[in-house]
Amino acid sequence: LSNAAVLDLVRAGGVPVSAVGVEYGWTFAAKDDRARLFASLREACENAVALECTTVMSGIGPGNAPLDEAVENVRRAGDIVAGFGLRLALEYQFQHPVVSSLDILRDLIARAGQPNVGLLLDAYHLQRGGRPGRGFEEVPGAEIFYVQLSDVPDAPPATVPPVDRLPPGLGVVRWTELFQLLAAKNYTGYLSYEAPNPAHWQRAAAEVAEEGARATRRALAQAFGHD
Repeated sequence: LSNAAVLDLVRAGGVPVSAVGVEYGWTFAAKDDRARLFASLREACENAVALECTTVMSGIGPGNAPLDEAVENVRRAGDIVAGFGLRLALEYQFQHPVVSSLDILRDLIARAGQPNVGLLLDAYHLQRGGRPGRGFEEVPGAEIFYVQLSDVPDAPPATVPPVDRLPPGLGVVRWTELFQLLAAKNYTGYLSYEAPNPAHWQRAAAEVAEEGARATRRALAQAFGHD
């Protein structure tokens, strides 16, 4: 489908868009690839504006260049996103060769110095990266731009990137601690269920989404003592 057709399809669905994804790779992009990837970032921003969405999100993507280069690329990305009046949420990956932890990602964002660039906290990577439950206690709420949810099996991941994610409540994530800490930090943004798993891909998307929503509501009810 063309980009315009995709936008029409999303609008026709009638569901508000929480975040628009960005093509990964720009953080550590080689010089020859940067122009194309930053053009793709601009297109994602244009799409977010068209869909009345205030946030674009990106994983760090492949690469192991010096962190100073990543700082400059994050700074440039922040300028591009700010030009559209949007925020950029960045996600670390616990298996990444460079940005493999919350501490490293926070340092990267702080060094870039862009107020419209913040954290995407993913419960899966927090758990796998040694930050379970209330493990992000020291992070100010203002730094948290977006939150993704999926549970973690009680077993090591078999692939890179991992595709073993589960609905909340079926793994080892301490959801009550995580949700209560987000509430204490006055996080009022979206909770986005993201669960790549071959077992899910074999089922209807709406069915998988409904299952994730039910599981998340159960975990929230347990955390706060109400439905």
